[in-house]
Amino acid sequence: MLRGALASAPLLVAVLAERPGAGVPAALGAMLAGINDRPGSRRSSVSRLGAPALAGAAGMLSGSCLADVAGPGRSLVLVPLVFGVLGLVAGAVSSTGPVASACGTQVLVAAVIGAGMPLPEPGPVRSALFLAGAGWLLLLRSVLPSPGRRRGTGPYRLDGEREAVAAVYEAVARLLAATGGPGAGAARTALSGALDRAQDALNGPRLRRRASSSAERRLHARFAAAFPLAEAATALAWAGVPPPPRVADGPRRMARAVRADGACGALPAPARTGAGLRALDEALLGAAALFDRPPGMPLEAHRTPRHVPAARRALGAAGREYGLRVAVCCVASTLVSQWLHHAHWYWLPATAVFLVKPDLGPLLSRVLCRAAGTVAGAAVFAVLCLLPAGQAGWVGLIALCGALLPVATRHFAVQTAVVTVLVLGLVRLAGEPPATWARVVESLLACATVLLVGHLPLPGRRGHTVRAALDTAVAAAQRYLGHVLDVPGDQAARGALRRDAYRSLAAARAAIDLSAAELPAVARHTAGSEGVARAVERLVDTTTACAVQLVHRPAPLLAARLSELDRARTAAGAAAPASVV
Repeated sequence: MLRGALASAPLLVAVLAERPGAGVPAALGAMLAGINDRPGSRRSSVSRLGAPALAGAAGMLSGSCLADVAGPGRSLVLVPLVFGVLGLVAGAVSSTGPVASACGTQVLVAAVIGAGMPLPEPGPVRSALFLAGAGWLLLLRSVLPSPGRRRGTGPYRLDGEREAVAAVYEAVARLLAATGGPGAGAARTALSGALDRAQDALNGPRLRRRASSSAERRLHARFAAAFPLAEAATALAWAGVPPPPRVADGPRRMARAVRADGACGALPAPARTGAGLRALDEALLGAAALFDRPPGMPLEAHRTPRHVPAARRALGAAGREYGLRVAVCCVASTLVSQWLHHAHWYWLPATAVFLVKPDLGPLLSRVLCRAAGTVAGAAVFAVLCLLPAGQAGWVGLIALCGALLPVATRHFAVQTAVVTVLVLGLVRLAGEPPATWARVVESLLACATVLLVGHLPLPGRRGHTVRAALDTAVAAAQRYLGHVLDVPGDQAARGALRRDAYRSLAAARAAIDLSAAELPAVARHTAGSEGVARAVERLVDTTTACAVQLVHRPAPLLAARLSELDRARTAAGAAAPASVV
């Protein structure tokens, strides 16, 4: 919230310099970067905030150039055509990952604003101001310490990474405590998510290949030591036999040691009554040794393998389906808005670009939330317009909205209301007429457009996103299984393949849950996908348990899991995978 409030500093400087129009692109860049600002490490925030900011700056420049090229006679044809092509490309790229999705959204929104919002600055200056606003927020993210940081816990630049690694050890402890009970499945899923977040936090962009400080090398070593613990805990959960309660105390002590950057202290007494508990005890002892003597470790050893290039994913069926719908939304909304307005037409297509993004929830839900949030935000802004306030008052309002934005992102309707007030304030500072209720009407038109396009029977079979995610998860599970059967002693490669399998499975489950929450006309195209995901999950868990036991005789059980997966995929209408046994 502090970063969000301070993000309005470039706007304040522009107002004090009597150039409020120059502060609007900078404030827009800071606002969009604030929407992407999430808890995590500083290094990972460089790509999470910086890459979309660069895409938005390019979109602002291209939109401004398009406005200069398209004269009054050609704008009704050229502008929708260009936005359609840009939407097709940006939509296809958005299907490859969360950062790419943010890049696709920002390039489209900035292009629409650059082409439609009349600002005194030329296109290159607007683009530079947009990038400066986002860069200012990224600088604040890199410089300011994270909230809740304890004193004496090492350099504050690693507090996000340290918290992420500590969360992994806590998730291991919760899984051990939940083993044998009804919450074991949810605890195992939470452990997988914690490992994903820690991996993302540690694997951000860097100038040097290896860690530059002993504290960072120590943190990477402690994260590496959590992999055998997670594997052993998963094997115990698969067996369903509750371990002694004291075994969960070891990972909890290690979590506290990671946060304090100190030693883990005495470990609980071992309980070597089975293969899983023996593996857990060995993992605890190995972690304790690393906590005492952290080795220098190359950072590349724990990166998730990328088996499918981003270009292939963007050109796949899922990328083509999403890109086509984004393109149709861009063309339709631009045509409608230009038919309604000769100027200030940017609101409707910019709203449609946000709404068509599937990351924000099911289609009907996000459309209803957008409509409710826009009406609420416009009502609040209309009341504020009745109060006597100069430019300083509007800057204060925008700073308040920036501070509220991190809290508002927890619900799309609340986020929409805050963003509506913020953008209407920027429009007021830019010298445009407020037209508050006209913006409400345009937002409702955008909602109707996206709702219609989202349910259009476009060529081809629907549900490609879910099927592509399931295919990726099945392939990752097969690679993991094949490695365990062929090279059971290669623990480093096994850990990377296991992370890839669980991460792919989590992405598939997220896509399935999103599709299941859609209206029946859309949800029916992915019926039966949950059965495939359950079969993949049981196969991966069984592979992990067999890897921990280090025996080759469970192959018949693995074959049974493969047959179960084969039947589930056949029932869901997918092609059966080739067996690797």
